[in-house]
Amino acid sequence: MIFSRNRGSGRHAKGDSRPRAEADLDLTEDDEVEEASAGGKSVRTGGPYDITEAPAGIAQLDLGALKVPAVEDVEVRVQADNEGKIQQIVLVSGESALQLGVFAAPRSEGIWDEVRAEIRKQLFNDGVAAEEAEGDYGTELRARVRTPDGLTDIRFVGVDGPRWLVRAVYQGAAAVDPSVAPALTECLRNLVVDRGNEAMPVREPLPLHLPKEVAEASADPEEQADGEPVNGDGAARRKPSPRPRRK
Repeated sequence: MIFSRNRGSGRHAKGDSRPRAEADLDLTEDDEVEEASAGGKSVRTGGPYDITEAPAGIAQLDLGALKVPAVEDVEVRVQADNEGKIQQIVLVSGESALQLGVFAAPRSEGIWDEVRAEIRKQLFNDGVAAEEAEGDYGTELRARVRTPDGLTDIRFVGVDGPRWLVRAVYQGAAAVDPSVAPALTECLRNLVVDRGNEAMPVREPLPLHLPKEVAEASADPEEQADGEPVNGDGAARRKPSPRPRRK
């Protein structure tokens, strides 16, 4: 795993290299608060799974509300603050990347249709045409956006679960053809969400944090200078990016 500390603050902090529409998207405007409940399980043939439904025996990286499966040839990159709270999770495989986010949702209904419409409107306001298409998880949103590296294809996937929404954003080759990055598909299908029982505002990001041993290593000044990205053994590495790596 590779992670870096976030030196800036706010949605437009230096080092946020996401496409503009993705960086500007605000999913926490709704102030409606839901009641905590232990009921309402959903039935799935594949993940993302709620923690109450997750199959046993899958090796995982525990990042708090998300348990990311350990899949060969997939690099996990996270960006966290000095307290170990994660702002960004990106999985990279070859020339493709998958950015993951998880948010609180009502118990009574899913919110992906509403969120997808807002993403499409934001893209339109930024001068980007987006189109809907059917995928493995229902209706997706596909677009081509301009990044510092040039035009990049992106594909938004939403998965409504019991009191949560997983938003997955594919970038690069897998945004056009999912078959080119089967390892990323496997990661999403084996992802586990630990929603918890606390009442939270709808669309508020669920808490994500570094594993304890990694957070402690990054906080040790002898292990890492402030702001330097490191991997799990404390070795300095470059900062994560949601863009696919260039070969």
